[in-house]
Amino acid sequence: MLAPVLEKLLILQERDAKRLGLEATLKAVPRDIAAVEGKIAGEKAAIETARLELRELESHKKIIETEIGSAEGKLAKYRTQQSLVRKNEEFKALGHEIETTQATIGEYEGKELEVMYQIDEAKKKFAGAEAELKANIAGHEGRIRTLKERETSLIAELKDAQREVVTARGPLAESELKLYDRIAMKGLPACVPIRGGKCGGCHLKVSNEVESAARGKSSDGKLATCDQCGRLVYWES
Repeated sequence: MLAPVLEKLLILQERDAKRLGLEATLKAVPRDIAAVEGKIAGEKAAIETARLELRELESHKKIIETEIGSAEGKLAKYRTQQSLVRKNEEFKALGHEIETTQATIGEYEGKELEVMYQIDEAKKKFAGAEAELKANIAGHEGRIRTLKERETSLIAELKDAQREVVTARGPLAESELKLYDRIAMKGLPACVPIRGGKCGGCHLKVSNEVESAARGKSSDGKLATCDQCGRLVYWES
């Protein structure tokens, strides 16, 4: 049967472990939120990249339209000039310029058609990608709301756990708490059973004196600690 002090220490240890677990979980929430916010930023960047690609194609189309307009202006000018010249050489020269300009316009119009096709494809791609990415963003935003709700709940749970720890420390003597706290600072568990003559913490064999003390057979009545790791040990019947 466990000594009353060990029963109290095990209760304290259990509540301490719960408190530490809640603290670790709560500490991870801001990191989780930041990670999800990073995903949202990535989705928005992807949408903006797709939008930029479409704008670049539309801008390229406008440049081609400007070039076509400029070439058509030259063509009209050459035709007007040709209708006014009287010399055969000048007529032929202007005819050559007209043919060259018409060929240039044809090239531009071919490029314009190609870009228009690319714009149509880009619009389809953008519309599909935007819908998917916005759906992803909505999912991420829902995850953030859930995490924030969880954070609020964890804060309340942690306050309760902290009060439970304070309550569990109340019945213990100052010397017992100091010993427990010194061991617990290195990490829980601070109180472990002896099984098969070995410490339940470091799993190394304890001395006969420690085992005897853990069984409650020590003459001084002090709490038993492992000779190897220093944890409080008790006999598990």
